[in-house]
Amino acid sequence: MYRIGQEEIDAVGRTLMSRDFFKINGSGREVLHFEEEWKQTVSADYVLTMTSGFGALTSALIGMGVGPGDEVIVPGYTYIASALAVTAVGAIPVIAEINGTMTLDPEDVEKKISPATKVIMPVHIQGFPSDMDALKEIADRHGLRILEDACQADGGMYKGQYLGAIGDAGAYSFNYYKVITAGEGGALATSDRTIYERALIYHDASAVAFFGDQLDGISQPLFGGTEFRISDVTGAILREQLKRMPSLLADLRKNRNALAALVCGEGKAKQAPSNDIDGDCGTTLALRFDTEEECRAYVEKCAAGGVGLTIPINTGKHVYTNWTQIMEKRGALHPAMDPFKMEANRGLQMDYTMDMCPNTLDLLKRTAYVGINPDWDEAAVQRIAEIMNR
Repeated sequence: MYRIGQEEIDAVGRTLMSRDFFKINGSGREVLHFEEEWKQTVSADYVLTMTSGFGALTSALIGMGVGPGDEVIVPGYTYIASALAVTAVGAIPVIAEINGTMTLDPEDVEKKISPATKVIMPVHIQGFPSDMDALKEIADRHGLRILEDACQADGGMYKGQYLGAIGDAGAYSFNYYKVITAGEGGALATSDRTIYERALIYHDASAVAFFGDQLDGISQPLFGGTEFRISDVTGAILREQLKRMPSLLADLRKNRNALAALVCGEGKAKQAPSNDIDGDCGTTLALRFDTEEECRAYVEKCAAGGVGLTIPINTGKHVYTNWTQIMEKRGALHPAMDPFKMEANRGLQMDYTMDMCPNTLDLLKRTAYVGINPDWDEAAVQRIAEIMNR
């Protein structure tokens, strides 16, 4: 969490005291207002707010008609939720390499496409934009859908377009660790009417037909789904957080750029390449080293000086080798519900090995992250840079 204050407290208090804070209500209608505001922000035709980014990813895959017999290409460096959303709908995640930008490698995506491939899922990890031009060209040529996982990239952009609203659908997260937060929460954005209608039904299958006029104009038939509905308390917090997002991102980018200018360059650390450094959220300065040993030595010396850096190979469930449920092919408790055991998925690409993405593992070992604080002043940036350079 970056910034929160009295405005969020007042919004929650107002919502609670209305005594009318179910999502569909006649009072504040905070969730519905947030959906309109997020829709306008990212330039999408439809937005659904829900409990998590995982819920948004799963709902989007359902909206795309993904299920048993289908493959979804995901990067080997992303939080496990990206892959679990695929198994949640009965499909198989195909794990692909990242490149130097720490995002999905288009060249490896091309190699991993099979007759069963239905969706490419680029992940804008750490707010780093994926190469959407290359991925869209591949998707268009092969007749595939793109589902953007923008869960770590609220407000990020790629060549002037908001991440999450470039592909066929996008998912965002608003949990405690994200750019803007309500503690928990997520959203799906799309301009595809069919994806929206199916996701609407799926994400609140037990209630969407019984409250308000949510099904007005919906042509998709009702079907069984799940319940990712949130309350107006979450919506009220998110509306205030959204107001903070422009200045928050501006300060993150300013401090990232200032630190990079001081610690990167000839004879200093190297900044990792970016697909769009201006659109990058600025939450993280990524440094690239020639060897793992150099990277670890640098991180240890910075830590001794009081500056903590992270090496992404050590980030647990963000690395495919630590996706226990995927690597050990346990996609569900009941065997009949496990996509890895379904007859429809027989022969699909699920021969996972610990070394199947060597480039990804190499990059994760040779990269160091500096987490950026938007509230640093110039003196703080200078002090951190002096320690890192020393």
